[in-house]
Amino acid sequence: PRFSGTGTSIGSSSDRNLSYREKLRSGLVDIKKDDAVDLFQSMIMSRPLPMVIDFNRLFGLVAKTKQHDLVLGLCKQMEMQGIAYDLYTLNIMINCFCRRQKLGFAFSVMGKMLKLGYEPDAVTFSTLINGLCLKGLFSQAVELVDLMVEMKVIPNLIILNTLVNGLCLQDRLSEAVALIDRMMENGCQPDQFTYGPILNRMCKSGNTASALDLLRKMEHRKIKPHVVTYNIIIDTLCKDGNLDDALNLFNEMETKGIKAHVFTYNSLIGGFCSAGRWDNGAQWLSDMISRDITPNIVTFNALIDCFVKEGKLSEAQELYNEMITRGIDPDTITYSTLIYGLCNEKRLDEANQMMDLMAKRVDEGMRLFRNMSVRGVIANTVTYSTLIQGFCQSGQLNVAKELFQEMVSEGVHPNIMTYGILLDGLCDNGELEEALGILDQMHKCKMELDIGIYSIIIHGMCNASKIDDAWDLFCSLSLKGVKPDVKMYTVMISGLCKKGSLSEADALFRKLKEDRCEPGDCTYNTLIRAHLRGRDISTSAKLIEEMKRCRFSADASTIKLVMDMLVDGSLDKSFLDMLSGPFRDIS
Repeated sequence: PRFSGTGTSIGSSSDRNLSYREKLRSGLVDIKKDDAVDLFQSMIMSRPLPMVIDFNRLFGLVAKTKQHDLVLGLCKQMEMQGIAYDLYTLNIMINCFCRRQKLGFAFSVMGKMLKLGYEPDAVTFSTLINGLCLKGLFSQAVELVDLMVEMKVIPNLIILNTLVNGLCLQDRLSEAVALIDRMMENGCQPDQFTYGPILNRMCKSGNTASALDLLRKMEHRKIKPHVVTYNIIIDTLCKDGNLDDALNLFNEMETKGIKAHVFTYNSLIGGFCSAGRWDNGAQWLSDMISRDITPNIVTFNALIDCFVKEGKLSEAQELYNEMITRGIDPDTITYSTLIYGLCNEKRLDEANQMMDLMAKRVDEGMRLFRNMSVRGVIANTVTYSTLIQGFCQSGQLNVAKELFQEMVSEGVHPNIMTYGILLDGLCDNGELEEALGILDQMHKCKMELDIGIYSIIIHGMCNASKIDDAWDLFCSLSLKGVKPDVKMYTVMISGLCKKGSLSEADALFRKLKEDRCEPGDCTYNTLIRAHLRGRDISTSAKLIEEMKRCRFSADASTIKLVMDMLVDGSLDKSFLDMLSGPFRDIS
């Protein structure tokens, strides 16, 4: 440096100060390690030394690039230069230790904070709580929140939502609700997203009544539910067959000015279609289109499946054409459903054409997948799952299994949906033992199995004539915390009917209704056919009248059986009139 006559320093030192300050003010997005170290060294060399706030700005920018070890090393060097940490520095260090999952060191920094006379703030606590949650230590996280309250630090919404979500992942719903109540008493107001995970878990465990009670509690607390909140409950009500309750909730949502979207309509359409009420499903499709809500592949697949099951193949094909017109590409579910319908009507040439078209699309998907790999695009769980489903449904099970093994070896973790697709493919192709082996692996990995997985396995057991095994698994579900839905009840009832255990099937049908799980059209038709085959005409007649009272109708398989029995003289023509006529009380 050069000196003026007055002794004031000018030149390179002030230039350096200006340089590092300008760089820090610029934001330094995605700063590299070498650049960060060079800037730190230039700051250390500057005179006078920069203030701790300047170093904190650098540490914060580097931490955003996830170079946590580098930040901790630079913090240590700063302290060695005689520049003391402040609260902001210590919070940055705690965050870095938590991100590195070194919670012991993070809490040591908190101890140092207290020794230096600093009071931990909301950032300190939220960072430590997040670190505990990342390691699944939710009980300790709740204790830390309580300590936070004792120290007069009000928890923020991020802390509350993080903890509630974590507790829900461990099925500790009562603790999550109690935590919300405690936090409200201490000035932390929840929002609709706070309650979302609790509602979701309640519905998944079949506790829809509690979910509805919690919805009312939200409203009492002036928390306006989001459309997603309503969707969670409506979807569960539809899957349980409680369509009237679902409709009431939909109307309530509309009255409150909360607009439904495609997921809402898909739930309702799926519910009505599962109940065999294809006319109501079609009306919901018209309604959503009139409101400029665009239907998607899920919408059309639900309706096409329902039409095919009802023997209305021409209507299903019209919907297929409508999909194409709207630019919605059919998937393997669409093709499989239509192929099933064509085969049922003995239109085998058309079924083969559809099969070729489906196989062609799956092969095209596989070529695209391989091109992705060549270009360095990493496939994710959804990509693999979609392809595995395509190969399973196009009858190429071996290719699907190879793709699953490739997925695992590439380090892409299968999720519950992936396993469900593979298990369904194995069971449909008679490979039950392999499916049971995979189920055992899932148990050993502590995977959380849902009602869908167990339904697939029980259905596979019934198809393989292992009805007793299916019954044992069905009876053990309550111990696993899984509540059977109408689909699972129907599968089990069908299995018992297949075995010839009609009294047990009837008893299970009664239990279904006792459990507030409304039977669907498939449930009724299954029992009706079983009693007809057993020549129990009076019970069949009572079931038919009950089915009609519930606004269900006989499906194609039931009508065919009745026609066959009319031909061989097992039934009187009056039975057909009763089957197709209006409801009449015969009790």
